[in-house]
Amino acid sequence: MKRRYLTYILLFGFPLFGCQHKVNGQSTYQQEWMALKQQNEALAFDADIHLSDAETALDKKLFQLRKQLLTDTNKQKISLFNSSFEELKPLIERSTLFEIFQSMPKGGLLHTHSGGFTDVKWVIATARKYKEAYVYDQADNDQFIFGQLGFFEGKIPEGFVSLDKKLSSDPDFEKKLAELLILKRDQLCTYTDYWIEFEKRFKRISLLLPYRPFFKEYYKKGFMDLMQNNVQHVEIRYIFEELYDFKHGKYPLKTSITDLQDVVKEIQKVHPEFSLKLIYSSFKFLDPKSIEKQLETAFQLKKEFPDMISGFDLVADEAAGNSVYSFRENWVKLDELSKKYGVKMPLFLHAGESNSVFNKNILDMSVLNNPRIGHGLNLIYFPKTMELIKKQNKLVEVSPISNQVLGYVSDMRNHPARVLLSNGIQCSINSDDPSVYGYEGLGYDFWVAFVYWELDVKALKKLVFNSINYSSLNESEKKKALTHLNQQWDNFVQKTNQKLK
Repeated sequence: MKRRYLTYILLFGFPLFGCQHKVNGQSTYQQEWMALKQQNEALAFDADIHLSDAETALDKKLFQLRKQLLTDTNKQKISLFNSSFEELKPLIERSTLFEIFQSMPKGGLLHTHSGGFTDVKWVIATARKYKEAYVYDQADNDQFIFGQLGFFEGKIPEGFVSLDKKLSSDPDFEKKLAELLILKRDQLCTYTDYWIEFEKRFKRISLLLPYRPFFKEYYKKGFMDLMQNNVQHVEIRYIFEELYDFKHGKYPLKTSITDLQDVVKEIQKVHPEFSLKLIYSSFKFLDPKSIEKQLETAFQLKKEFPDMISGFDLVADEAAGNSVYSFRENWVKLDELSKKYGVKMPLFLHAGESNSVFNKNILDMSVLNNPRIGHGLNLIYFPKTMELIKKQNKLVEVSPISNQVLGYVSDMRNHPARVLLSNGIQCSINSDDPSVYGYEGLGYDFWVAFVYWELDVKALKKLVFNSINYSSLNESEKKKALTHLNQQWDNFVQKTNQKLK
């Protein structure tokens, strides 16, 4: 009997014991997997966001829309991940997701540039109304380039012809001129020196913007377009220069600020929630002595217009300009200038707009009073700096389409921002120079981020609200802006859910 029992144990008991051990092993594995998943999610930039039932419902619907988009493009053999923005722009515009992102409240646009955010077709048509508008239609030389626009009276520089007459005599020239003002990355595999072409686009309208009558129209048009795209707050990297007209000549430097204040007041009659800040900007290719003078001017203007001037930046191609560190003597003197003028001047520096580990501008960001970082693409190569920036709660201003057009990112799935977001670095979505890239508003950039980065409503909400929470608005302005944004967001969620039933 004992022998039969032992035989039974050997045949059935041990296998049952082994099975239980296997189940326990699976359970431990599952527990560890779930714990690790939750630990990773807790590190993400949007870990503090909790969705309402309505937001959760919208999340599921947007997930299905993206899934359907991927299915459809795959069936149609559309190379979604290996195509440029220019190639995909018509597809984006036809999609339901784009319609949703156009209607979505976007909070603030924290990173854009003077001369880069108003529709180029409007620029051509509006400049044409002025009899003083001319266009350079000769080959490039040291002073002017083909397609360069400007206002002149009296002696007209050689090579310039009346814009209106040129467009009237050559119907195809308007289309050609628009193409000269837009930078397209037609295919990801073709080579172009994008920064040279990029800077040419700005040069072509650089003589238009200081003309005071056009200046006012330009900014009013740009701001109104942004308001229609549900952007309530704008911060411009602004290059200061003296405005002029042909009756009075040049105006004081501050005239551009007072004129912009007048434009804002006019817009606020229709959109009381609209707000504007200017980030005084100069150029990385200047020497420290020149930047010292620029900083002095910036402080003078900030003292007179503390609610308009929010900070200071240096722009231009980081691969060609001086490093941020080369201006260290200027940064050391900021406290001295603050005491002198009685105002503080935070920095909003471009840094890390590069694919190279040899570009170390990002290192300066954690040791300077720099609450927001322009682009920050190569931050992922500097883990300690990334850790410090997260700890210091600084924001990276991400501009996905700009990064692709300028050649820093090809397949948007590999955009460095995905690493930043998952590691808890706060970011916002921006358009940089949308008119130069052939579009308006922020809907395209949100579409790109949502589709390629596999975002959800939680991430979208955090990105939108970051644009106000990390803005240059003072606490009172911020509170008012957030109240409006919360209301707009709730309305958007409700209406979109109803539409997608």
